[in-house]
Amino acid sequence: MPSFSGKYYYTVDPKGRIIIPAPFREIISANYSSKLYIVNAAFDRCLHIYPSEEWGRLEERVRAMPKMDEAVKFFMRRVIASAVESELDRQGRVLIPVAHREDATINGDIVIVGQIDKIELWDRKEWDAMIDPARIDKKAVEERLVSYGL
Repeated sequence: MPSFSGKYYYTVDPKGRIIIPAPFREIISANYSSKLYIVNAAFDRCLHIYPSEEWGRLEERVRAMPKMDEAVKFFMRRVIASAVESELDRQGRVLIPVAHREDATINGDIVIVGQIDKIELWDRKEWDAMIDPARIDKKAVEERLVSYGL
């Protein structure tokens, strides 16, 4: 199955819409319905955009989790509760609700990033800070990735 990959630089228009990059639109139209779900990321200051079918798979995994677990409760309150259904318009744009833009500090220059089964939406400054290699313990991350076979 095709997956979302790559990063694209855009801006949010005055009405709060973003353009979904053409390669991502092609993947959506060929493999998914046009319905998308926009949600807060659990821990990062960004948004996730899921095709409906991928969102459904995530919901099924969450349904199987113990509801009294504090981590599950946090995830449900932060991510599941923030879900807003949306659709691409004819120009390939999607409206990002005001509350979501505020939560992720998205209001101007943005980065749209493919993450295999979902799309991430970042404020450009947040993205640049997040991917700065100086923020991580490179040796520890490298060892962890090698342990996963990467």
